[in-house]
Amino acid sequence: MFNLSGKSILITGGTGSLGKALTKHILTKSPELRRLIIFSRDEQKQFQMAQEFSIDKYPQIRYFIGDVRDKERLIRAFQGVDYIIHAAAMKHVPIAEYNPDECIKTNIGGAENVVDACLKTNVERVVALSTDKACAPINLYGATKLTSDKLFIAANNIKGNNPIRFSVVRYGNVMGSNGSVIPFFIKKKKQDKILPITDPNMTRFNISLQGGVDMVMHALENAWGGELFVPKIPSYRITDVAEAIGPDCEKPIVGIRPGEKVHEEMITASDSFYTYDLGKYYTIIPATHRWSLEEFIDTFNAKKVDQGFSYNSGQNEEWETVENLRLLIKKHVDSTFEL
Repeated sequence: MFNLSGKSILITGGTGSLGKALTKHILTKSPELRRLIIFSRDEQKQFQMAQEFSIDKYPQIRYFIGDVRDKERLIRAFQGVDYIIHAAAMKHVPIAEYNPDECIKTNIGGAENVVDACLKTNVERVVALSTDKACAPINLYGATKLTSDKLFIAANNIKGNNPIRFSVVRYGNVMGSNGSVIPFFIKKKKQDKILPITDPNMTRFNISLQGGVDMVMHALENAWGGELFVPKIPSYRITDVAEAIGPDCEKPIVGIRPGEKVHEEMITASDSFYTYDLGKYYTIIPATHRWSLEEFIDTFNAKKVDQGFSYNSGQNEEWETVENLRLLIKKHVDSTFEL
């Protein structure tokens, strides 16, 4: 476990699914943490989260209302903070397609503001959360997150003498997160026993909340600056998810929604020139970096992937089965789920 004793951490979008999982992990594993700040714009979610993580029980926690669109508010919130985890984003693909300007203001403008606020407050390390949709994007959400990734990676070149390290983590659908397919299917099963299938060939990468937490903490501890980390995780077929949740439900084919892909990709063949295998993770290193590549390879036993390598949910080597999906749903999403 990364030693956070005496450190201060701020999580933007901290009331989201991953933010709450990170909060639980950090408070449990690092009781000597100086401060953990939950930064978000939704006071109702903060109020609800404070019932579970109260200041009385966890005196090091703070709740800070603010929007990543407001740079001055970020600068104030970042004062005295050592590490930033940037999880705030507008994430729903169809909503972003219909409200593009709002998505751009939050995901791109917000990223610029976080970078500027970090540079102005001498934060030590920053991990920004990305998405598989940022890889070869076809929807606005993915395009804004790709731009955000580039902003955080490039920030390592404008830091001057500041030793701050910016890095990015990219992963697939978090099992059970707000708005994801599994809780949606569980709800639909209870409502009307109709599970709508967008495309019978559709696949997605799958990662648990704890897997996402572990990856963020790995990047926070190990990033040298500018890396984009990608986990080695299994894929699932959307039809298998539907079968795991509702074998007796109707499963009509309703068509792909605006901006959706049939398969998700996290590393393109063009990325292979800069991609290294670290064992548990892949990392795409920046084309311009201020550290020794030879030393990086020796430190992490990094192995260069083959030219033309790509990482696609439809061509993955590891797959979730219907049986295993049921076990994972019960463990990570709904403890009352009947196997």
